[in-house]
Amino acid sequence: MTKAVHWIGAGLASAPGIVSLAGKLEKLTVWDMDTTRAEHLKASVTGGELSVAKLDLNDDASVLNFTNHLHKGDVVVSMLPAFLHVRVAEIALAKEANLVTSSYLSSEMVLLEEKAKKAGVALVNEAGLDPGIDHLFAHVLVDAAKEADVLGRGHHVEFVSHCGGIPAEATEFTYKFSWTPLGVLTALKNSARYIYEGKTKDISRAWEAVSELDILGEVFEVYPNRNSMPYIKEYGLDKEPGLHTFVRGTLRMGGWKKAWADIFTQVEHASEEDLKALSEKLWNEHTYSDGEEDRVVLYVGLKVKDETGSEWQASLALDEVGSGLNTAMARTVSLTVAEAVKAVLRDEFEPGVHAATENVAHAKLWLEGLAESGIKTIAQGIEI
Repeated sequence: MTKAVHWIGAGLASAPGIVSLAGKLEKLTVWDMDTTRAEHLKASVTGGELSVAKLDLNDDASVLNFTNHLHKGDVVVSMLPAFLHVRVAEIALAKEANLVTSSYLSSEMVLLEEKAKKAGVALVNEAGLDPGIDHLFAHVLVDAAKEADVLGRGHHVEFVSHCGGIPAEATEFTYKFSWTPLGVLTALKNSARYIYEGKTKDISRAWEAVSELDILGEVFEVYPNRNSMPYIKEYGLDKEPGLHTFVRGTLRMGGWKKAWADIFTQVEHASEEDLKALSEKLWNEHTYSDGEEDRVVLYVGLKVKDETGSEWQASLALDEVGSGLNTAMARTVSLTVAEAVKAVLRDEFEPGVHAATENVAHAKLWLEGLAESGIKTIAQGIEI
């Protein structure tokens, strides 16, 4: 029996991936509470057939209908809010179906490892832009450094990975919102942990560690995001005693810290109600207009320096612009999800819970697929 793909959620970040997959697969069904957006995508599909059905996770009959359409080996894509992924995973597991999400791997998802192995399926997470393409870049870069025989020698090692969605056209505020600003405002107060000057650093607020980063001649502002430490081992740099810098972070336009100085002050002392009011104000003042272009910039760099000062250095980057249904953010997220779906259908993953792919050959295959969809990797220092 042909494995079917069930894509749940046809929101802002889904359209390009849905259209791309529908043109390549025999069976793709998009499920959503409101089928209007998915129905509109049918006209964009060539070479395949897109089916649309309603799914309301708060309605038992609707969930039962969805479950009855699942079969062993199928792939379920969850583009729902992250807190719903585990519930979707459990529905998929009951029918021995696989799962793909673009969200960070949660501790609750990790607990499904044994169930996934027993069911013989893969639960694949972190398969979007960031997390997602950044992981692919990191594995390719570290592999290239190993091939160049510059790792494992105690050399000075610097690794940086920064990503951000920004306006294609510069504004005084340096930023625009695609959806409610509340999430961005809340994230500013998230703590972060990373390696700098060979030591573990902790910050409690984003604006405490803003620095400049030159990418292909353009200067951006960047800051650490979340906890970078687990990725040291995931990327294969945990045996490097000379690890000087290791940071995964957020990228903003140059001038962001100055433009947002008043925002930081308000966020630092804001109550929940204050944040909601500020979010509404920013939404009214700094949103994308219809047809306006957005931009996504992702940069991952690795530098290794020996005791003589000789350097090996390479980087991989994206710089994408889009609008309408094909915004840069929607394309980079959902087309990577589509590559993950294809990888699952190719049986690239062992049964269990995963974060993107750690296999370098597979990572390059995903990047080839993205290039075919128009998302080009900008490589410096290496060839891929």
